[in-house]
Amino acid sequence: MSDSSGDVEKDYRYWTNDDRRHHNNDGASQEEEQPHLSHEQEVLREAAEPPFTETGGDDDDAATENDGRNNGETGAPLGPVVSAKPSVTNVKSVPNGGLTAWLQVVGAFFLFWNTWGIINTFGTYQTYYESGILASSSPSDISWIGSVQAFLLMLVGAITGPVYDAGYFRHLLIGGSLLSVFGQMMLSLCTKYWQVFLAQGICIGLGSGCLFVPAVAILSTYFSTKIATATGLAAAGSSLGGVVYPIVFYRLQPSIGFPWATRVLGFMMLATLGISNSVMRVRVPPTGRRKMLDLTAFKEPPYVFFVAGLFLAFMGLYAPFFYVQSYAIETGIANPRLAFYLLSIINATSTFGRIIPGYVGDYIGPLNMIIPCSLLAGVLCLCFMAAQGIAAVIVVCAFYGFFSGTLVSLPPTIFVTLTKSRAVIGTRMGMGFAIISIGLLVGTPIDGAILNNSGKYEYVWLFAGLLTIAGTLCIVGSRVTKGGISILKKV
Repeated sequence: MSDSSGDVEKDYRYWTNDDRRHHNNDGASQEEEQPHLSHEQEVLREAAEPPFTETGGDDDDAATENDGRNNGETGAPLGPVVSAKPSVTNVKSVPNGGLTAWLQVVGAFFLFWNTWGIINTFGTYQTYYESGILASSSPSDISWIGSVQAFLLMLVGAITGPVYDAGYFRHLLIGGSLLSVFGQMMLSLCTKYWQVFLAQGICIGLGSGCLFVPAVAILSTYFSTKIATATGLAAAGSSLGGVVYPIVFYRLQPSIGFPWATRVLGFMMLATLGISNSVMRVRVPPTGRRKMLDLTAFKEPPYVFFVAGLFLAFMGLYAPFFYVQSYAIETGIANPRLAFYLLSIINATSTFGRIIPGYVGDYIGPLNMIIPCSLLAGVLCLCFMAAQGIAAVIVVCAFYGFFSGTLVSLPPTIFVTLTKSRAVIGTRMGMGFAIISIGLLVGTPIDGAILNNSGKYEYVWLFAGLLTIAGTLCIVGSRVTKGGISILKKV
C-alpha cells in the first residue's frame, strides 16, 4: 500500500460515521481480520466493557449534526454510556460488586438464616418431640412436620418464582417474614400434634417458601462472574442459623420451658429478617408479567438431568440432619448432652461447605464443583454404618456437613448457568425447586418408616447414602450434556 493510503488508514479513526460508510461502500478500506472468540469469552468481554451506543435518536442525530457543523465538526463520536434502564438480560450492565450489591448478599444471608437455617434446626425439635410434647407420636409422624416444612419451602417457589419475575419482590419479602415469625410464635402455644403441624410445618413452611427464591434470584441481577461466591456467602446463613438456633433452644428450654424458648427464637427471626427488609433492593425493574411455567426447559437435557439428580439427592440428604442425634443416644454412642452437639457440628462445617466450594466454583464451574461434593456426601452417609464410636461419628458428621453444604448453595447458581435467558431465571428456578421439594417431602418420613419397621439405623444410612449417590450420577449426566466429556471445561 502506498504512503498516501497509509495516511488514509492512519486517519481513519478520526472520520465521521458518514465518512466511514462512504469509504466502506467504495471498497477503499479492508477490515482487519478479527480473532475468533468462544461464547464464554464473548460473555466475559461484554461483562467487563460498558455498552457502546450512539447518543440520541433520529431527531437527536439531526440536532447533533447541526451543532457539529456550527463548531466545525462533522458528527458525534461513539462513546461508552450508562443505560438509563438496565435490562435483566443484559449481562454487561450487571454491577458484579459494589456496596449495594454486597448489601444484597447480607440480606440474602439472613433470608437463608431463617429458611434453610430453620429447616436445619428441626433435628433438635425432632429429638425433643420424641420425649416431650409429642412423645405419643412415632418418629416417622414427627418427621412429617419437618419434611412438610422443607417441602413447602421449595414448592412455594413454583409460585413465587413468576411472582418475583413480575416485580413483587417486596411483597414476597414482607409477607414471607410475617408468616415465618407468626408461625414461630404460634408454635410456642402448641401442645398437640396437629397444632405443631399447622404452625411449624405449614405456616413457617409457607413463609420460608416466599423468602427462598427471591433470596437467590435477586443475586443474579447484581453479580455475573462472582455469582457462585456471592451465593455461597449468602447460603452460609443457613448453616450458621442451623448452629445458633438449636443451641439457643437447647440451652433455654430446660430453664424457661418450651414456650418461651420458642418465642426467643421468634424474636431472633424478627430482628434478622428486619435487616433483610431494610437493605434489599430490586435493581432491574420488571419488563412485564411472566408465565407460570416454562415447559421448554424440559426439552433441555442438562436441565432435566440436573433436576432429577437433585430430586434423588434431597431424598437422602436430610437423614443425618433429622436422625443423627437420636442415633447416637439410642445406640449408646453418646449421652444426650453430647449427642445434641452433633447437629451443630454438621451445620458448623456446612458453613465452610457453602463458601469454599462456591468460591472455587467461580473458577472451575459450579457443575464441576457440585459433582465430587455430592458424591462424597453420599459416601459419608454410608460411613455412618461403620461409625460405632463417638470420635468416628463426630468425624463423619464434620465431613458430611462440609460436602452436603454444596447441595444447598450451588444449585441456584447452576440454574442460572443452565438458563439462557435471564428473564426467566425465577420461573425455571421455581419449577426445579417444586420438583425437588417432593424428594424432600418423602425422604425423611421414609427414613422414619424404615426405622420403625427394622429398628436399625444402618438401613436408614444405606437408603439415604445410595439415593444421594444415584442423584450424583444424574448430575453427571447434566454436566456431560451441557459441557461434553472434557473434564477441563468450565461448566
